[in-house]
Amino acid sequence: MTSISADRIRAIEARRDELSQQMADGSLPADRFVQLSKEYAELEPVAAAASEVRRLRQEAASLSYMTQDADPELREMAQAELAENGAALAAAERDLALKLLPRDAADERAAMLEIRAGTGGDEAALFAGDLFRMYQRYAEGRGWRVETISGSSSDAGGYKEVVASVTGQGVFARLKFESGVHRVQRVPATESGGRIHTSAATVAVLPEAEEVDVQIDEKDLRIDVFRSSGPGGQSVNTTDSAVRITHLPTGLVVSQQDEKSQHKNKAKAMKVLRTRLYELERERLASARAGQRKSMVGSGDRSERIRTYNFPQGRVTDHRINLTLHRLPEILEGEMDELVGALISEDEAARLGQLDEA
Repeated sequence: MTSISADRIRAIEARRDELSQQMADGSLPADRFVQLSKEYAELEPVAAAASEVRRLRQEAASLSYMTQDADPELREMAQAELAENGAALAAAERDLALKLLPRDAADERAAMLEIRAGTGGDEAALFAGDLFRMYQRYAEGRGWRVETISGSSSDAGGYKEVVASVTGQGVFARLKFESGVHRVQRVPATESGGRIHTSAATVAVLPEAEEVDVQIDEKDLRIDVFRSSGPGGQSVNTTDSAVRITHLPTGLVVSQQDEKSQHKNKAKAMKVLRTRLYELERERLASARAGQRKSMVGSGDRSERIRTYNFPQGRVTDHRINLTLHRLPEILEGEMDELVGALISEDEAARLGQLDEA
């Protein structure tokens, strides 16, 4: 790991102290105080970590000097303390390096979760339903809220497609590595011969966009209204409440018919459209930085096979980090912290390797 220079540590602490002095000025305009407070709140944990590294380095220098003492007992004591200091310093330097990593601006956002059944027919739809329930339970365990935006059920159960909004603290940061192809290997309930089938579902996790993030010009939209229809084309609504919005510049199309109100359907469709446009812009910026080495946990490409859920062996394998957990039932019940934590740690390790000392 790249060592953080003493000059950089001093610069971080100096900026923290400078902000503190500026905020103490009673004549400061309110908007300027808010601006400085925000920067201070973001910098203070970094400065505290930097101060701890500086303290431990100074302690190491003193202990190192004491190991040269003529008194054998003092030397032995200093050597023991120096070993303890070395472990603490390594941990403190890693903590500081993590705090200095560029943060994904979308990490604290809510997320749009989209799950679509892939190859495998009814079994794929059932698996898509299993995945959706897994994420619902994981969200419940973290105090998040899941609101279904739209869903297309399969006749055999599960979902052909389901879209949901997940809100709460740090949602996107913990779910963003779920994007990709999830594969299941199991014996379907309809299989009399006991043969194992393989099917798949695609998961996409997108950071939700606010109106201020994406400005949509009304003239760029074509809005069509039609009657909602149920399975088999049966009409479930006698009014034109369903909405289809086409964003003409990009060709993106969003349909919404779950609500009985045309107004509510339009609002939900616009929320989905705004999020997809926001993701297009994020992808464009990521492509512009394509010269940088990709994270070891993958690019979030929805065509990338990321995980296999093997029922006969009771295991879940994440192929990006070569992690296998023999806890499939618990994971499907929403106990995903070990899996999610491993992905986040791998991403941090990969980015630490790229840390460019300023």
